[in-house]
Amino acid sequence: MTSTESSQSSQIASLPVLGEAAQQSYPTATLYVVATPIGNVTDITLRALHVLLIADVVACEDTRKTGVLLTRFGLNKQMVAAHQHNEREVAEKLIQRLRAGERVALVSDAGTPAVSDPGARIVDAVRDAGLHVVPVPGASAAITALSASGLVNDRFHFVGFLPAKAKQRETELAQLKLETSTLVIYEAPHRIIDCVEALAAVFEPTRQVVFARELTKMFEEIHRCELKDALAWVKADQHRERGEFVVLVEGAAPGEDEGQAEAERILQILLAECSVKQAANLAAQITGRKKNALYERALQIKGEA
Repeated sequence: MTSTESSQSSQIASLPVLGEAAQQSYPTATLYVVATPIGNVTDITLRALHVLLIADVVACEDTRKTGVLLTRFGLNKQMVAAHQHNEREVAEKLIQRLRAGERVALVSDAGTPAVSDPGARIVDAVRDAGLHVVPVPGASAAITALSASGLVNDRFHFVGFLPAKAKQRETELAQLKLETSTLVIYEAPHRIIDCVEALAAVFEPTRQVVFARELTKMFEEIHRCELKDALAWVKADQHRERGEFVVLVEGAAPGEDEGQAEAERILQILLAECSVKQAANLAAQITGRKKNALYERALQIKGEA
C-alpha cells in the first residue's frame, strides 16, 4: 500500500461507519468481483469502496467510466481494460498478478459483473487456475426492478438480452411462453420497440408487463400495464425510447403447459402426413394457438427426427 493509500485508509477508518469495512478480512491473491452503482453513485457499498481502495489493480469494462467513479471517491488506481473482446487475454495477465499475491478488483460499467456484462470468462479462468474469487455484492438492475414491480412470484427466470435478429428473438420468446416464473429481460433503448412488438406477437395480451427505465437515475420510470397497452405507452412519449431497460413479463398461469402438451401431440400426428407449413396451419386452427410458434416448433421436431 502506498503512502497515499495508507492516508486514505486512515481517513476511512476514522469514520465509525466506514471503519467497519476496514475491519473485514481481505485476503491477497484474490479476485474481487465488485458490484458498482447502476445509476445513483451513492448506491456503492462501503465494502466495495474499501476493496477498490486496497486493490492493486482494477479490471474494468471501460477505463474512462470507471475512472470517473473512482475520482468521485478520491481514488487513483491502476486500471486495465477487461471487456468482451479481450477477456481471455486479460484473464491470463490477471492470473499472473494474482499468483504474485496481488488483489484484483473486477468491475463492469454498472451493476454486478458477469451478469449480462463482461467478467464471466475472467472468473472462470481464475477459478480454473485454482485461485480465490470473492464476490462483493451490490447493485443489480434485475433485482432492483423486481423489487419495485409488484409482480407476486417467488421465482424469476433471468433472460438477459434477447437476440438482436427478429426471427431468433421470436423463437426464444416462443420457448419461454409457458415459463411460469417472472421473465427478466434486459433491453437497449434502440431496440425497445422491437422488443415490445415481439412480446405482443408471442404472449397473451393480458399478461402484465413492467418497464423499469433509467433505474436509480434522475429520470427513473417504472410502469406496469397489460401487454396489449405496452406499445402505445412506449410510443406516447419519445423520451421513453431512451435509457437502459429492464422489462419484466408476468409468468404463464399454472396449467397452460397442459394445452401445450396437447398442441404438441396434434402437431406430431399432423407432421407424419403433412408438410411443416400445413401441419402448423392445421394445428393452429385446431388448438387456437399461435401459428408462428407452432411452425417454429414443427421445424424443431423435423430437425430432431
